Amino acid sequence: MVLDFKNFPQLQTDRLILRNIENTDANLIHKLHSDEIVNAFVGRDNSSTLQKAQDYIIKMQNLREQNECIYWVINLKESNDLIGSICLWNFDLENEIVEIGYEMLSEFQGKGIMGEAIKKVIEYAFEEIQAKIITAFPSSDNINSVAMLKKMNFEFEDKNYNNTHEKVKNLVTYTLRNNKEQNHF
Repeated sequence: MVLDFKNFPQLQTDRLILRNIENTDANLIHKLHSDEIVNAFVGRDNSSTLQKAQDYIIKMQNLREQNECIYWVINLKESNDLIGSICLWNFDLENEIVEIGYEMLSEFQGKGIMGEAIKKVIEYAFEEIQAKIITAFPSSDNINSVAMLKKMNFEFEDKNYNNTHEKVKNLVTYTLRNNKEQNHF
């Protein structure tokens, strides 16, 4: 796998820009991290503050500089406002596995936005990073997330892979293998 995120790879789709997180995103990170619906599915408590959001931004920037995580802010092309985030992290270099994580403000869910972002990040993971397997660990209670992963050809597995999650209830494992002929959405 090729991990070099020093030159941040901004990605675009028809409707979206996936960009680097900036210090000016603190209010919106705080809003995202305060969303009770999102937090219930990602195992995060609802104790976000503006300071915690600023600390989180610094953490994500540092992880990117250390090539441990690439974290994109998702925004609509007509607005620079963060509506969600998506990341690749938890790299298993030996087995060429990477985990995808994502979250979106509840008012933007159900509009196909996250599916559009996931497709672009899958392309990046397989073509640029050259990952062999992408893992995702949603809560089985998050039926929309599970349905979206299945639509993207992720398959349920009974193996933990690179799972490090402890606070997500009813966690399940989905994987997508880099088989160019198989991954047509």
